[in-house]
Amino acid sequence: MKDHKDLDVWKQSMALAEDIYALTKDFPSDEKYGLTSQIKRAVVSIPSNIAEGAARKGDKEFIQFLYIAMGSLSELETQLLLSKRLEFTKSVETHLGQIEKIKKMLFGLIRYVNNK
Repeated sequence: MKDHKDLDVWKQSMALAEDIYALTKDFPSDEKYGLTSQIKRAVVSIPSNIAEGAARKGDKEFIQFLYIAMGSLSELETQLLLSKRLEFTKSVETHLGQIEKIKKMLFGLIRYVNNK
């Protein structure tokens, strides 16, 4: 597999991580070790798993890590929706759009790797 830094899905997930870190700066301080921490862990997991999978020898392992990244995206989506319900933020629509885009990119990459 090529270098993970060349993958558009990795680049998009890194941009999402930056955006989420900026968003959570305004969350309540008493959530620092609660939901804020969970959100940051989930968003960092996405590009990290893409990178780790790309570094593995086989396509089967790579796909496994891409599915882990997909799971982290779903976690993040749920956590963002909860943060909106708890009124930690007014809007998460932009971030949810980013998540959907990355999910589609991951599915496309999984299909590509499976079919080569």
